[in-house]
Amino acid sequence: MAYKDEKLNEEKVFKDPVHRYVHIRDRVIWDLVGAPEFQRLRRIKQLGTSYLTFHGAEHSRFNHSLGVYEIVRRIIHNFEDRPNWDPNERLLCLCAALLHDLGHGPFSHSFEKVFKLDHEDFTQEILLGDTTINAILNRVENGFPKKVADVINKTYHNKLVVSLISSQIDADRMDYLQRDAYFTGVSYGHFDMERILRVMRPMEDQVVIKESGMHAVEDYIMSRYQMYWQVYFHPVTRSAEVILSKILHRAKELHETGYEFSLKPTHFLSFFKEKPTLKEYLELDEAVAMYYFQIWINEEDPILSDLCERFVNRRLFKYIEFNPNLQMSEWMELYRLFNKAGLNPDYYLVVDSSSDLPYDFYRPGEEEERLPIHLLMPNQELKELSRQSEIVESISGKKRTDHKLYFPLDRLEEMSNRSKTKKRILEILYG
Repeated sequence: MAYKDEKLNEEKVFKDPVHRYVHIRDRVIWDLVGAPEFQRLRRIKQLGTSYLTFHGAEHSRFNHSLGVYEIVRRIIHNFEDRPNWDPNERLLCLCAALLHDLGHGPFSHSFEKVFKLDHEDFTQEILLGDTTINAILNRVENGFPKKVADVINKTYHNKLVVSLISSQIDADRMDYLQRDAYFTGVSYGHFDMERILRVMRPMEDQVVIKESGMHAVEDYIMSRYQMYWQVYFHPVTRSAEVILSKILHRAKELHETGYEFSLKPTHFLSFFKEKPTLKEYLELDEAVAMYYFQIWINEEDPILSDLCERFVNRRLFKYIEFNPNLQMSEWMELYRLFNKAGLNPDYYLVVDSSSDLPYDFYRPGEEEERLPIHLLMPNQELKELSRQSEIVESISGKKRTDHKLYFPLDRLEEMSNRSKTKKRILEILYG
């Protein structure tokens, strides 16, 4: 029997808190789960620094990747024998779903910004490079790793396949909303996924939703909206991210100026040069990063030491609402006053902005074209969701942005009460 058709002697199941069970029968999928590049995802948190805000948010990219695979497996099961569905794409969809987050690094987005990296590039490298994952995919058929990479990269010719893991209503979002809600303990991320899966229909270039399932989709979009503002952009989580990114900036700056670390930061050296090899990238996970942060608490550099102690022991920066576009003169004065107070403003005075677009209709020519969600009407006509739903129409195309200013209030409070600098800083910050 060909490897791609090989089944396990008996179905393997993972007990899952969100989907109850994740079912695996294909030998290819089972082998991929056991590959070291996939097992590494156990050591990368799904929600980065959110565990410092929501103490249950310790789940990993491994959990999430299995969840996305399971949702796609269920969707494909429902698509069997339907027009527009090609059963030959089944294994490709399952592999792409399982492996879509393969390239995520420690604390994901903070690392990427500081070191100018993109996890999607590393996903492609793992799929196409000299890895166990690549060897397994190559056994399926020649060129199969490239097909999987194209689906994840959204360049595969069959757009229906791409839409299963990358669209405005895809298996990726449906898993992380429910999983993140479960582990953070909030109620916002819950929606009727079983209903959505039942009303999904394959069309030539994307999945559409039967019109009778519109209310379940409204619920899904509103849960996404709430999760972004209540969980993903939580100001305490953002405070931790600010400190994390400043730790990495400081370590990089110290390295570039010839500073002698008490323990050579071997795992970071290629990142400081912004050119890690795939091997070096895969060797730096969150456990390794946290080890360095704990070691750096005892460094002689006071800024690196202080920032690491704050991150490890959760002594985070305080914050206020602050729009730099409207408060530029206050920002400049604060920058000068922080310098005067002996607090390096490059590390201790940080504006952080978050923005999200909960749902968008189609805008051709945009940098990132978002295919809208289409409803399949009883007469087989397709209608864009926001034209039918007043709830979705009310938030469509509306980008919400939020600005915060982060600073170490404890350091300001330690200053003498007679200090004019302290008085003026607190006056600007709190009015």
